[in-house]
Amino acid sequence: MFIQRLPRTLAALLLLCAAAHAQQVADPDFKPPVNSPAYKEGRGPVVLVDEAHHNFHTASGRYQPFAELLRRDGYRVGPSKEPFTKESLRRAEILVVSNAIAERNAGGDWSLPNPSAFTDEEVAAVREWVRGGGSLLLIADHMPMGGAAEKLGAAFGVRWNNGFAVVPGAQTGTLTFTRAAGTLRDHAITRGRSAAERVDQVSTFTGSAFQVDSGAEPLLVFDKDVVSLMPQVAWQFTEQTPRVAVGGWYQGAALRFGKGRIALFGEAAMFTAQLAGPNRTRVGMNAPQAPQNAQFLLNVLHWLSKKI
Repeated sequence: MFIQRLPRTLAALLLLCAAAHAQQVADPDFKPPVNSPAYKEGRGPVVLVDEAHHNFHTASGRYQPFAELLRRDGYRVGPSKEPFTKESLRRAEILVVSNAIAERNAGGDWSLPNPSAFTDEEVAAVREWVRGGGSLLLIADHMPMGGAAEKLGAAFGVRWNNGFAVVPGAQTGTLTFTRAAGTLRDHAITRGRSAAERVDQVSTFTGSAFQVDSGAEPLLVFDKDVVSLMPQVAWQFTEQTPRVAVGGWYQGAALRFGKGRIALFGEAAMFTAQLAGPNRTRVGMNAPQAPQNAQFLLNVLHWLSKKI
């Protein structure tokens, strides 16, 4: 790590994040209740989780708590192990793409460049599938995931920043979005189906930032202090590492495209439950600072499946 020349608080934050990132495993004990399932067990829409693009998060791996929560809500969750084509997407009602990585970076070399994880043909297939009524949950974390998702996002007018979203001087990598601060926006997703499902706070864990050319329905909006660090190699920062001010940019947004719907997020841990680092720190929906993240995830799926 080349972080010793950064301000002490930011250097400590990035060192902690890097160590935790290297040792993330799913938390098998996280099983939040689903008090009002959207569908009868095994009768809901088919949710396919991408596993064909060197994904850091898969339904049987680090996204297992994600998959299990959706199953308790009635969704039928399974893997998508093939390249995206009209035929492979036909059986999906909701497609989840979380932290895809290009083959060049899949072996642990997270230096630039970070090319697309998807071919032009795959991007075109997903675009047409959404236009025809499919629902896409696209999640791209910090570098190199933002770069890997850039081409797929661009097909829907999304401009992804391939950096690390942080608050300089912060003591942790957690970012908390609230209604009270105006960083968590009012939307059908944050209102839920009833007062019991209303969400007033969502926490994320570093991640990336993005913008949308038009039609965005904001969910998570960065405040003015957030910057994106843009290193040449992931987790290697110096005092000269470029920074981009991303206040007002999104870490979460909804978008309608043709007959379909898209939910976009610049952070992945917020939707799973992980134990990170040698101290097995809870990161994600199981973290004490994220008490409403699980409900937020369910609300996102309810919007994608047009229950709300």
